[in-house]
Amino acid sequence: MNWETVEYYIGLGDTEMHWIVRVFLVVSITLVVNFIATHMLARLDKQLERTKTPWDNVLIYAAKKPLGAFIWLVGLSVAAEISESELDPGFSTLISNAREIGVIIILTWFVLRCISGAEKALTSSEKVANKVDYTTASAISKLLRASIIITSALVILQSLGYSISGVLAFGGIGGIAVGFAAKDLLANFFGGLMIYLDRPFAIGDWVRSPDQDIEGTVEHIGWRQTRLRTFNKRPLYIPNSTFSLISVENPSRMSHRRIKETIGVRYDDFKKLPEIIADVKSMIANHPDLDTEQIYMVNFDQFGPSSLDFFIYTFTKTTDWRTFHNIKQDVLFKIMEIIASHGAEVAFPTQTIHLADAMPEGPNKAS
Repeated sequence: MNWETVEYYIGLGDTEMHWIVRVFLVVSITLVVNFIATHMLARLDKQLERTKTPWDNVLIYAAKKPLGAFIWLVGLSVAAEISESELDPGFSTLISNAREIGVIIILTWFVLRCISGAEKALTSSEKVANKVDYTTASAISKLLRASIIITSALVILQSLGYSISGVLAFGGIGGIAVGFAAKDLLANFFGGLMIYLDRPFAIGDWVRSPDQDIEGTVEHIGWRQTRLRTFNKRPLYIPNSTFSLISVENPSRMSHRRIKETIGVRYDDFKKLPEIIADVKSMIANHPDLDTEQIYMVNFDQFGPSSLDFFIYTFTKTTDWRTFHNIKQDVLFKIMEIIASHGAEVAFPTQTIHLADAMPEGPNKAS
């Protein structure tokens, strides 16, 4: 069915009706149809929220705005066909090209919104049982969007009469020059690709590098750079190629947090030290927040300058930073209580000064 047939059935082909009136009617009908379609989709979206699958809502979300654009494209195309004979008979070619390009753009827009909706559903929807990692979903969606946009651009060029083979050949030759001119940009792109594939960290992870002064929480992973939020709340932008040259530590994926402390008692309390160490070891072994399945030690370590030093080495069950410090505080307080219960004291730096005896009286001493 061509546009002339559409005009005939809706009465817009009546030559006795002024063309401006017909254009006005077409625009009015388009406005009404768009209003009805929008409200029907909104009501359907609410009904589909009761279902157990998120994909029907994804399709409705993806179709809302592109459907309205498609309705307006059809309406404006009909209006342009009506006014063509009155304005410029050669206007039809432009209208046809604009209509074809508009359909391609609207379809591309619809598919891109489908990808965006699917990404949100897979990472955050309550209707999805096994959620996908945000970093992985983001990487796949970016690759799909880039592929669709490039394909759509090539189809549009083909519809305008350009040869795709010529464009691809030019792209192959130009790609070499661009590769040399933008090698840093390409290095960052492939660095970002490696981050998406290897996944050494994800959004929300706390990372740091022992090679450089880099530490913070990952906020965004892009194709060119990664953004961290440092602990003083400042953004830190790192080119992705950097991560292929440095070591990265991801404390967010630790299994335990370690308590490693050295405690000194006075030299006067050396006889009490074995019992103190035994009681501290027993306390650690029975502490509910310490993981005794991991290695733990309490041993006399060294003769310090002003103390007899012993160390504790153990791991907490939690990895939460705030909870860890509360547990560590409790352990240290208990150690101080054990030391005090044995009548001993925690040592602190002291100095002993020995004064030499008085000088003996010599034969030359004045009388």
